[in-house]
Amino acid sequence: MAIADVQEYCHLTEADVEAIGRELDAIRERVEASRGAADAAYIRRVIKTQRWLAAGARIGMIVSSPLEPRYRRPVLAASAISLGLAKILENMEIGHNVMHGQWDWMNDPEIHSSTWEWDTAQPAEQWKHSHNYIHHQFTNVLGFDNDIGYGILRMAREQRWTPVNLGQPVYNALLAMLFQWGVALHDLDLEAIRKLEKDPKVMRQQLLQIAKKGRNQFFKDYLLYPALSGKEWKSTLQANVAANFMRNVWAYMIIFCGHFPDGALHFTEDELEDETRAEWYLRQILGTANFEGSKLLHIMSGNLGYQIEHHLFPDLLSNRYGEIAPEIRALCDKYEIPYTTGPLHRQYGQVLRVIHKLTLPNRFTQDDKPPTGTDVTVRHGRQNHEQRQQRRTELGAWSRTKAALRG
Repeated sequence: MAIADVQEYCHLTEADVEAIGRELDAIRERVEASRGAADAAYIRRVIKTQRWLAAGARIGMIVSSPLEPRYRRPVLAASAISLGLAKILENMEIGHNVMHGQWDWMNDPEIHSSTWEWDTAQPAEQWKHSHNYIHHQFTNVLGFDNDIGYGILRMAREQRWTPVNLGQPVYNALLAMLFQWGVALHDLDLEAIRKLEKDPKVMRQQLLQIAKKGRNQFFKDYLLYPALSGKEWKSTLQANVAANFMRNVWAYMIIFCGHFPDGALHFTEDELEDETRAEWYLRQILGTANFEGSKLLHIMSGNLGYQIEHHLFPDLLSNRYGEIAPEIRALCDKYEIPYTTGPLHRQYGQVLRVIHKLTLPNRFTQDDKPPTGTDVTVRHGRQNHEQRQQRRTELGAWSRTKAALRG
């Protein structure tokens, strides 16, 4: 059963909830006040490393062309791996976090959420709407958060089962391999399209944006760079395919591990009724999951191994999540709030189990999620407008057009 009231699920008083909110606000304020030169040096160092990896990979693919096969193959393999690592760094630790506004405080026009366009098929403008605005505001709320299954997978028992779900293992494998293209279509809202609720004018604008961005990505990776390798273009093409495959599968796994292991809960839309900022904090903790690993693993995952911390503070510096994680966990222990974490392999194993179990109707399977109880009540009219969670309004140009059309 999805949660309708996070306060009652956690057995907290209103005073407890507000106290938790104040403590989390204090953590945010402290981190914001301590941002400085060391943080700026960190992101610039990561960007420099990513660009050297990408440049070395591209050069390696070109210079390997005249080499004998016994030398060309290892150079190409190393170049493909280097390019894959560069794409992972750019998407996860750089692009994702820059577009969250984590580095806007630097006032560097080249490392700013308003100007960054990342190396993937989805236009940054659409990603900021579907991810920053929709997903982070309505995390794991059924019917609101399109990240629950990306429109093609059944990831919650409350979602209606149809015979189409029998193909989930296949859809999941395809989504992992082609993840950048799945993400590119994400802001279209496939469910709204299926229900004929999508504004045709808005959909056309979005599709044109996606087509332009996708065309540029395809040209760069599959035409331009292979052509620079001359007669060995096929080998360079294969290396580029391998690099994109490597990035796609990694990004898919990291994102799914943050939202669908056991302990990452779902919510009904009733939870949004008069939700305060403190209750929004609680929903982020209950709806996400961390994974454990080395510092390098966290950097390569965009520090999304600290998914709980990221959802609490999506626009705080990613390199600080590991610093505040012990405080967040201690706060959860203090108030007996679940703090879901575990090794990466275990979290992903649980994700796969969910995907495969939910190919079948509920009557054939058991629920692996922690019980939410059936006596959860919904409270209405408890808070006035000023006390409600302030939702971000960072809409892209197409969204403003949509609002204008409705107006």
